[in-house]
Amino acid sequence: MPALQAGPGEGRPFCTQELRNARLRYGFDPLRHSARVTPADLRRLRREVRARAVPSRPVRMLQQVLYKAGALTGERALADGKLRARLGGNGAAPRLLVRVDELPHYRVLDDPESYGPEAFERFHAIMAGAGVPYLLAMLPRVSRAPLDPRGEARRELSEQEGSRMRALLREGVTAALHGRDHRTRFASPRRHSELCGLDRAATEALLEEGLAELARHGIEPEVFVAPFNRFDARQLAWLAQRFAVVCGGPESIGGLGFQRTPVWRGEAVYLPAYAPFYGSAAQLRETLPAAIERAGGVWLPLVLHWGWEADAGWRDLEALAELIAPHAVPWSELLEAVDESRTGAGGAG
Repeated sequence: MPALQAGPGEGRPFCTQELRNARLRYGFDPLRHSARVTPADLRRLRREVRARAVPSRPVRMLQQVLYKAGALTGERALADGKLRARLGGNGAAPRLLVRVDELPHYRVLDDPESYGPEAFERFHAIMAGAGVPYLLAMLPRVSRAPLDPRGEARRELSEQEGSRMRALLREGVTAALHGRDHRTRFASPRRHSELCGLDRAATEALLEEGLAELARHGIEPEVFVAPFNRFDARQLAWLAQRFAVVCGGPESIGGLGFQRTPVWRGEAVYLPAYAPFYGSAAQLRETLPAAIERAGGVWLPLVLHWGWEADAGWRDLEALAELIAPHAVPWSELLEAVDESRTGAGGAG
């Protein structure tokens, strides 16, 4: 098909990031012209996929306030399902990407009875029994008192822990690097982060240590999940050198602003998840049925914390797993779509 040329009133050609976003979010390649696509659809698409700078600090602070007040929600971050259908994107059902934090649990040294292997195995049995694939944020090391920035006690993964992680990968779980040891650099709960404030050399050293520890156990993740969901905007470029997908959450708004999801930023795909799709199983059960009805084939990231479900008992998780099982997709599908959107291979049009 001929390359799409900008017609009267259509403006400039799509830039590289916008092309990638159109392919990833809408299953449509603007470089492959199709007569069925109207100029109005293209104008709407351009607005939806345009490259956006990280907002200024005052804007990010305002977005945090609006998010906490419920004025900014996860629904606003998703692709437009109706536009996706008009552009020829396949599938009416959403593609749920389930992310789970974390293994080993960051509090396992302080409370092994509540957050040890037996509790996680109960979680995994529920998810696997329902047929729900998920991404698991994996910790290379565990710390004692990880919310104390002055603490130093930590240990590397045991051979038993590494063996269980490898077995999970064989069972269809996808691995993500979850920092190095989940120890915050700041005492204030509003600033908890393992990464914020580190320069490039320190950031890269932290990542390399974490990756090397997982590699020692045969695990090579393509996805990154920051502890506490916090990292600096400038660190995204350094993360993109090592990972295809970088995840975020509500706390990420302070660093990168409220962003659409998934979205290409530089050389990596940024995948934040926001309420009502980030929370406990009980919370997700209330909002997901309507979202599934409306989503129309878009990527929809969900975030669960198995420690929260252990605290709450497992009944809500069991019900949620049954609800999302028909729509949850392996993260390998997203990673394949990321590769295709980067090169244009397989894009619809």
